[in-house]
Amino acid sequence: MNLESTILLTDLYELTMLQGYFHAGMNETAVFEFFVRKLPKNRNFLLVAGVEQALAFLESAHFEPEEIDWLATQGFRRESLEKLRDFRFQGDVHAMPEGTLCFPEEPILRITAPIPQAQLFESRIMNLLHFQTMIASKAARSVLVAPGKELVDFGLRRAHGAEAGLYAARAAFLAGFSATATVLAGKLFEIPLSGTMAHSFIQAHDSEEEAFLRFAEANPDRAVFLVDTYDTEEAVRKLVALTPRLEERGIRPLAVRLDSGDLGAHARRVRRILDDAGLRRVGIFASGNLTEERLQELVGTGAPIDGFGIGTSLDTSSDAPYLDCVYKLEEYAGRPRRKRSEGKATWPGRKQVFRRYDADGRIVSDLVALEGEDHPGEPLLVPVLRDGKRLSPPEPLRVARDRAARGLASLPSDLRGLSPAAAPYPVRFSTKLEALRSALDRS
Repeated sequence: MNLESTILLTDLYELTMLQGYFHAGMNETAVFEFFVRKLPKNRNFLLVAGVEQALAFLESAHFEPEEIDWLATQGFRRESLEKLRDFRFQGDVHAMPEGTLCFPEEPILRITAPIPQAQLFESRIMNLLHFQTMIASKAARSVLVAPGKELVDFGLRRAHGAEAGLYAARAAFLAGFSATATVLAGKLFEIPLSGTMAHSFIQAHDSEEEAFLRFAEANPDRAVFLVDTYDTEEAVRKLVALTPRLEERGIRPLAVRLDSGDLGAHARRVRRILDDAGLRRVGIFASGNLTEERLQELVGTGAPIDGFGIGTSLDTSSDAPYLDCVYKLEEYAGRPRRKRSEGKATWPGRKQVFRRYDADGRIVSDLVALEGEDHPGEPLLVPVLRDGKRLSPPEPLRVARDRAARGLASLPSDLRGLSPAAAPYPVRFSTKLEALRSALDRS
């Protein structure tokens, strides 16, 4: 089964509603929008990611004959199942490009299609957009507090499954990380690879010198040495003594890695040892249950660390492990629709988001308006699929990465910190949109 195209990776109620639409003959055009209701308490913004995977899914999603046969064993009507044999997405999609900053109540992706199609793809679209947007937004916090540092995704082994590990690496790179240790992510998404060695490699040898020498000879272009297995500073002294032998073999040590203890204190002592030996070019890389708060502390206190490996906290988004995101019907059969559930009300109609900037290129405010309205600012939703087909080739990940970098650079200072801003970023709603909401409530 191909997870990238199977429609069975969904919630049961998508299929029961689909059968309901078939039974009732409902096939009018529906408009659904994906958005986040509110930010996690320690987020000031989100960074859009996962759009590419969502579009690829919509283009390729279909039912295999054996999947339809299996659904027949689950009590679905034969006449409904026959309609699935040629079922394809043939609608239109508008979306914020990946790497765009976004805020609550702003449509990130809009689907316009016959209601059976628009409804059926809800669960997987949410699954793809939610996860990568969550991880990219988490990664961006480290990028902001550690400018100029090498940041590497180390999180595969703690990620919640294979797909999560791969997409976390992608989302982190999009947000500004330098590399990933996940090899398959490097192949699939053209992300630079970075990694060192495990403590077990050191322990498997009779001495650290022997381990360092054998690793360097086997990996002359990746000579990064893990030095905290036993005694960190003593291991660095051993490496210093070994360096002439390595250089005779044409091997230049690139860096040492610290993975435990007081990273700042160790880094200062290690830097002194390396510098005194004339090895100023050898960098210091740190890892070990790092969070963006710890990065901020290390960078803020001037710890001489050149790069960081970030794993568990990143790939699980440990401090904010979910987003309050939804996919809601905003129009059906040419008429705007509005949900009024307590605490979950929606804004009706097809919408666009206009973003304004100040003279210095900082974002100032967003306006959510009805599609077709004309307002000052940059419209953020752009057409990406028409009649189920892409309007342009898939965007290279580095293009989205550059867009994210520009977006992060445009953040006002009060939104760049790790703590909640004194006032949230202003998202307003147009007069026409507010009037439509009021008219629907009266009716």
